[in-house]
Amino acid sequence: MGDKYTRFAPFYDLLSGEYPLYHAGRVLGIAALAPTQGQQVLDIGCGTGLNFALLQDRIGASGTIVGIDRSAQMLRQARRRAEARHCDNVILVQADMVLEDPATLQRRIVEAGGTALSDAALATYSLSLMGDWERAWATTTSLLGPGGLVGVVDMQDPLGWARWLTPLARLACALGGSDIHAAPWRAVEEQCTEVVRASARAGHLQIRAGKTVPSRTG
Repeated sequence: MGDKYTRFAPFYDLLSGEYPLYHAGRVLGIAALAPTQGQQVLDIGCGTGLNFALLQDRIGASGTIVGIDRSAQMLRQARRRAEARHCDNVILVQADMVLEDPATLQRRIVEAGGTALSDAALATYSLSLMGDWERAWATTTSLLGPGGLVGVVDMQDPLGWARWLTPLARLACALGGSDIHAAPWRAVEEQCTEVVRASARAGHLQIRAGKTVPSRTG
């Protein structure tokens, strides 16, 4: 999967189906997360930075976006996007959320100019790409301050009238390296309070956001 994203990083935005399908999930996910002015937000598996503009509108110039991705090539595209928007408050860190030691990652974020604990974290279409998404979730929540906000946007089989599109949805996820059956938003349901729920594209996109509870995410 890593080699795939290395090869296609320059063309990812064109090939990902962002605006016909997946942009709606980002909009709903960030609305559900509802970060506010001045907050530091982790963008887990940030890819080419497709969340940056939406997050910037919420947190403003006084906030900080910490984009984390394991692909240097994807981060290169993300840096170009941030520079094109004159976003000086974007920090990019290359790290594998499954393998990285949380304390080490926290130190790297601080060294890059961020704060030790973040106010919020968002994972859009990224946890289902990770073989051990539960471990990535645990690492993510360990980087949040008390009562931190966390949001997950990911994919499942379409529902209702759109069930006939299931083979196509599964093929698209398989080509992108995602596990359509992972359902990582379950972690929000099970471990957070004040959960906000939404869906889009006939249920293909599932959105959850909530407030972390230390005793449940530790």
